[in-house]
Amino acid sequence: MAHPQTVEQEDAPRVTPVLASVPEAVPQEQVPQARAKLALVLPTLHEAGNIHTVLQRVRTSLDPLGIPYEVIVVDDDSRDGTAEIVHAISECDPRVRLLVRSNTRGLGGAVVYGWERSEAEIVGVIDADLQHPPELLPQLWKAIESGADLALASRYAAPGGLRGWNLARRGLSWLAIWMTKPLQKPEIRVKDPMTGFFLVRRACIRDITLETQGFKILLEILVRGGVRSAVEIPFSFGLRKAGSSKAGLREGLNYISLLGRLWRDAYVPWRTAQTARNHLNR
Repeated sequence: MAHPQTVEQEDAPRVTPVLASVPEAVPQEQVPQARAKLALVLPTLHEAGNIHTVLQRVRTSLDPLGIPYEVIVVDDDSRDGTAEIVHAISECDPRVRLLVRSNTRGLGGAVVYGWERSEAEIVGVIDADLQHPPELLPQLWKAIESGADLALASRYAAPGGLRGWNLARRGLSWLAIWMTKPLQKPEIRVKDPMTGFFLVRRACIRDITLETQGFKILLEILVRGGVRSAVEIPFSFGLRKAGSSKAGLREGLNYISLLGRLWRDAYVPWRTAQTARNHLNR
């Protein structure tokens, strides 16, 4: 069966909205304010066994919020029926969008690809394998609407947890997080900078170029982005319902490479400033 492909068009020119004048007799607090739009990306690769269920649960979780939103499935040319399932759903619900990438793969790149093709003020990501509970989305959104720049689903904020993980996998996860602590900003240090389920204000990442390799995109946002406040919502990491994990040696190497670049970016400015101070103190 032929794969449905999206046809990307050039972005329309940005238009600054002009607010209608408000009669003086109407208190300002009573004037309805437009709610921010959410663009939630689901990166997929061979998720035909999960995608229908996760899309149903995502929409069921978001609909009661009464917010404008779009769910963007970025599929890395799975060829297992994932794209066809999403295309059929999008025919009935235009809020569901399908983007198919050919000849390229990677979770981080898929997330960035989806975000770049949306104008939503709030962007986010959730796995399509049902290990992230979509029912947590209302709590994440509430945190954003309450003023947080970043809202993340945390496995390490009590009473969250890692169900079904053996001791070795838990140890590797803990080590990976421990290595990020010196990189995080002290004022917004989070317990789970490795989570792949979060919402963030676009304004916080507008001035940075995110890496497209690997899958730990949140860590880069925390280190390089303009996030000033973060809220962690605890959850228990679930078990994959169908398909197989995409994590492997390549993703591990990409993570180590990202850590190296982040360490370099953090160290060079510090070293330059230290040298300047030493020079002034002579």
